[in-house]
Amino acid sequence: MVEQDTIKLLRECDAGIKMGVSSIDEVLQYIKSDTLRQDLKKCRNEHVKLQDEIQVLLDEYHDDGKEPNPIAKGMSWMKTNVKLGMDESDHTVADLMTDGCNMGVKSLSRYLNQYKAASEKTKDITKRLIYVEEQLADQMRAFL
Repeated sequence: MVEQDTIKLLRECDAGIKMGVSSIDEVLQYIKSDTLRQDLKKCRNEHVKLQDEIQVLLDEYHDDGKEPNPIAKGMSWMKTNVKLGMDESDHTVADLMTDGCNMGVKSLSRYLNQYKAASEKTKDITKRLIYVEEQLADQMRAFL
């Protein structure tokens, strides 16, 4: 049970990080504020570091990880492009990022509760990822 829950939680973190990095990459070209750009790049780098840790663990379990749900990714892409097509502002970017962070925190918290038997190391990575998402959402408030 521990191994199954560990792998499932790692997969969800992997997919969440890929979704977050992709979302940040999509909006960087629209940002006008240097502070906002730096905040997002820092968050992206933290996501990549966590993804590296997750990949090491996935390799130990001989697992390929998980790609984000294609429907969720497509909906996110559409929402981002429609909103930014109507208003290419830092406010819009901050609004989109806040929504994404909140969804990430909600999903990751649910998976953390669902996969209770996961290894402590995996739960720690998940909690750090949640923290990174919460921090970014807090930073976005200044741009809303």
